[in-house]
Amino acid sequence: MDDDPRSLRDVFADAEAKRITLESSPFAPNSSEYRDTVSSAVKLYQDCLSLISALSIFSPNESLEDLSTTDLPFLLTNFHLAELTQRLPSSSPQERKRILSAARDAYERYLHLLDSYDLLSPNYKKLLEQYTDAPTTFSTVSTSDPAARRDAKINNFKAEKELRSKLEFLRRQPTYGTEDAARGGTTGGDEDAVREVHLAHLNYSTHMAFQALDSLNRECEILALAPANPPPRGGPNPQEEEDARRRQRYTAGGLGDNSYSERLDAPLRSLQNPGGPLLSKQGKPLQPFTLLSNRQELAKGVFRPGHNLPTMTIDEYLEEEAARGGIIEGGGEASWHRPEPDEDDYEKADAETMKAREWDEFVEANPKGSGNTLNRG
Repeated sequence: MDDDPRSLRDVFADAEAKRITLESSPFAPNSSEYRDTVSSAVKLYQDCLSLISALSIFSPNESLEDLSTTDLPFLLTNFHLAELTQRLPSSSPQERKRILSAARDAYERYLHLLDSYDLLSPNYKKLLEQYTDAPTTFSTVSTSDPAARRDAKINNFKAEKELRSKLEFLRRQPTYGTEDAARGGTTGGDEDAVREVHLAHLNYSTHMAFQALDSLNRECEILALAPANPPPRGGPNPQEEEDARRRQRYTAGGLGDNSYSERLDAPLRSLQNPGGPLLSKQGKPLQPFTLLSNRQELAKGVFRPGHNLPTMTIDEYLEEEAARGGIIEGGGEASWHRPEPDEDDYEKADAETMKAREWDEFVEANPKGSGNTLNRG
């Protein structure tokens, strides 16, 4: 019988060493070292639970006075197991839900074990009753008033700080002795002082267990909003697959690497009739746009920008306009330089004279203002 408890203490000491390493290690949460350390620590605490059950360390017929001081640390096994289980990495919301469910079970076992030994203070007994009535909606700050929620969170933080300070103070006392991680306990300490430290540690861990259950429920509420069947991690994205199919059709339509050009668009003159005019001299289009039903022609426009890009330079446009006679030259100072009249061109002189007479007759027959009759009385 003496060898079995030592074996349990050895396994528990190894588990505690792994846990302390995680708390003080620089491992990144997504590193393989972190994942391996957490997994091995969880496995060691599970082995401790198996040994505790096999050795019947705890019994429902016992009281706190029946427990030896050296067995008190084993009461924390489920609490540490729950803490580490929550830190296990997951690759999907469904896997995370299973992890949180396992952590919840460990926290419940820890609290009910302490309750069976009457180690819960009255306020923690009340919290355990509230949790038992509604485990998935339990909250340590269950109030709809924002100010009250804030005060409750502040009080929880103060209580945690006081419990931690008391535990550290008791551990610094000379009568407590020194920590012996290799044996999972202390050496050279007064039994009453060591027992008081263990009870203070249990009280602190109980407070943290209720805080963890509150946080666990908040995380479960967020996970409930996740899709039921998300795409597997690292698998193909549906949108990426659709884009790949579009690119494949685009290449199959004759628009592969050989069709690439740095020019944004071709000049209008080369769309239908290379070298021909775009418009007639009367302004009618000679090369209208047409709607095509050819899939290959439609594919050309799939990856084009949604806005219109310039199709020719300014010089090219002016050349097109000049070719169809759409540019009027002159104006400005050039309009004052009129050619000298040809005195021998009698027909042109008579035409100018008749034009001037007709204008004089029109002005005489239509005096200024004669056409505005809307405002006359």
